[in-house]
Amino acid sequence: MEELLDIYSKIKHDIERRLREFETNGKDEEEIMKEFVFCLLTPQSKARVCWNAVERIFEERKWEENHIVSMLKGVRFRHKKAAYVVEAVKKFDEVLEAIKMNEHASREWLVKNIKGMGYKEASHFLRNIGRAKNLAILDRHILKNMRLYGIIDEVPSSMSEKKYKEIEKKFIEFAHMLGISPLHLDFILWYKEAGEVFK
Repeated sequence: MEELLDIYSKIKHDIERRLREFETNGKDEEEIMKEFVFCLLTPQSKARVCWNAVERIFEERKWEENHIVSMLKGVRFRHKKAAYVVEAVKKFDEVLEAIKMNEHASREWLVKNIKGMGYKEASHFLRNIGRAKNLAILDRHILKNMRLYGIIDEVPSSMSEKKYKEIEKKFIEFAHMLGISPLHLDFILWYKEAGEVFK
């Protein structure tokens, strides 16, 4: 636990700056769309590789599936994800309406209506546009550390809605026990594994 608090004291200002950037991005439709596409690409792929792909996609803004595939260098499952992106972008006006709801209702809508966006990806997207305060992004870095600190007994091999919400509740309780915002704890655990405050 001391290790986490030490990391927090080191990167707290970086976290706060990044969260302010996310809130600013959440007022700009172009930035919201970039984060939307980014979070569709991230499963089982490196965040920086995915963000580089997003920047290539938005330089050209051609939404044909084969073209998107060519932009996804280094992104795993790029054919499947290109199809998700093309389909999801068609619903972007609906997404803009959905994110006006509270964070839990927004997430449920995204999970039910956007192919390729599960609870982790929807939580990630909402966090990255400043619209999530008490949602957890349960990626492999977070789950590994939750097991390490005894918050969960094991990293689940698959994640149902029920299991996701059970672990998310434990994550939020752990954050509160440390006296840290769940948003900040996510960055701390991610930094512990990746060595940077990114997305």
